[in-house]
Amino acid sequence: MSLEDDRGLPLSTTSAAARDAYVDGVGRLLCARPGIEAALGRAIEADPRFALPHAALARAHQAHGRGAAARASIAEALALSEGLPERERGHVLALERVVLGDAAGALEAIRAHLARHPRDRMVMAPCGGVFGLFGFSGLAGREAALRAFLEPFEAACGDDWWYLATRAFARCETGALDAARADIDASLAARPDNANGAHIRAHVDYECGEDAAGLAWLRDWTADYPRDGMMHGHLHWHMTLASLALGDTAGAWSLYDTCVRSAWGPPLNLVTDATSFLLRAEFCGTPAPEGAWRTLAGVAAELYPQTGVAFADAHVALAFAMAGDEAGLARVRDGARGPAADVVAGLARAFDAYARRDDRAVLAHLLPLLPEHERIGGSRAQRDLLEQLAVVAQRRGAIAGWQPRAGRALPPHFINRAS
Repeated sequence: MSLEDDRGLPLSTTSAAARDAYVDGVGRLLCARPGIEAALGRAIEADPRFALPHAALARAHQAHGRGAAARASIAEALALSEGLPERERGHVLALERVVLGDAAGALEAIRAHLARHPRDRMVMAPCGGVFGLFGFSGLAGREAALRAFLEPFEAACGDDWWYLATRAFARCETGALDAARADIDASLAARPDNANGAHIRAHVDYECGEDAAGLAWLRDWTADYPRDGMMHGHLHWHMTLASLALGDTAGAWSLYDTCVRSAWGPPLNLVTDATSFLLRAEFCGTPAPEGAWRTLAGVAAELYPQTGVAFADAHVALAFAMAGDEAGLARVRDGARGPAADVVAGLARAFDAYARRDDRAVLAHLLPLLPEHERIGGSRAQRDLLEQLAVVAQRRGAIAGWQPRAGRALPPHFINRAS
């Protein structure tokens, strides 16, 4: 009897234990729950010839920044996929392109695979979110492009909690907030333990201005989310945003100190969340303690010794600028690589000007970049930092002539005091 996964896709294993452990591991990966590697390890132990757990393990390693381990796992999956049915072989080949960093080849392989197997969500997953293939494309319009990519899968995937959550995020980032709310509510009703779903709800609450309700919901949801869950630190970063918006700077700093600054999780979240919070807290009247920027700059330099990931590079540049590390800042500014390198270099100059209190230079470097800042990646909530920076420079330097977008970009407590 043929075994299937939880999406009804046939699997080339005769071991029910391997199938069950694989489904468990994939679910944990898509939900950002701890125990991913252990579950996939059980699947491999139950059937060492089962290729798909190795491919899923490669993606788990990649998400945590373990590049060598990811490449080893995908190589094992590829070797085991020889002679498998077309669906599983194509699944492995598409994820191999993702793990090896071939963005163009990965997207081409994913589109071709999903045209034949639209319910194969592990192959669709690298496209989703703001850190996926669209999110890191460096292209203007990539938010709308991701939504356009996802929408046609409604017929095949509209019953899938993962698809609904992923589409909710894409809709949220393109301003379709009512549709995003409906999607994420349905997704979380079907899979309430999904940390990625909780994260997407946090974005919908943020964009809707539901700070108090969103903070209360996140406090309740995270109460039993393990600290070693991949999204633990980032979910608490969202709580700091709500706390700052509500004027509770002490509460925001407490969350930062206990759950964000020392978070266990992907290096990208660790660097970007900590850096972003320190600047936002300063905007709201509570600058970082002495030495905090230098410490963070050291962490950023260790985790990102080379440029190439624009969203990380922009935040690393901010840390260097605020720490007064001219050499580090020059390394990022002058060595920016990739399709959004020009935006990274311009932001580095704007951050440097802010740290030197040259507000006219901040605006000169920053304002031309605001219409296309989506190119660096990240969410609208994360990139609101840039519009906040422009507001702060404008008010601090008493410079007129620019208005931010309507919505969540303004740091209200700074504006209230400065007006």
